[in-house]
Amino acid sequence: QLQLVQSGGGLVQPGGSLRLSCAASGFSLNNSAIGWFRQAPGKEREGVSCISTSGGTTNYRDSVKGRFTISRDNAKNTVYLQMNSLKAEDTAVYYCAAGVYYYCAGSLWSYGLDYWGKGTLVTVSS
Repeated sequence: QLQLVQSGGGLVQPGGSLRLSCAASGFSLNNSAIGWFRQAPGKEREGVSCISTSGGTTNYRDSVKGRFTISRDNAKNTVYLQMNSLKAEDTAVYYCAAGVYYYCAGSLWSYGLDYWGKGTLVTVSS
């Protein structure tokens, strides 16, 4: 079965850190660009970050720049989102997505994504 398996969410205090993982099962991520998205309660889904196939291009939404870092380990078929200095407004369900024809643009659009993870909840609260 072709799927993205997510892990790493949870409850963290403001200022804390979490690392989200997104592992591909049944296919290789080597030819796919990856995006991370999130959806907070009562809000629309928004792009958080993306990384190109080679890893040479990354983009972030303004509110997470300098705090979040996206990376990929093709040998492990896994993409990561390191989240530092977390704030209450980062609370959301986070999704990873992959697509061979997905272009990692500054707009963090979601066109061209073929596979989506099931999401992992990140709660930032004291």
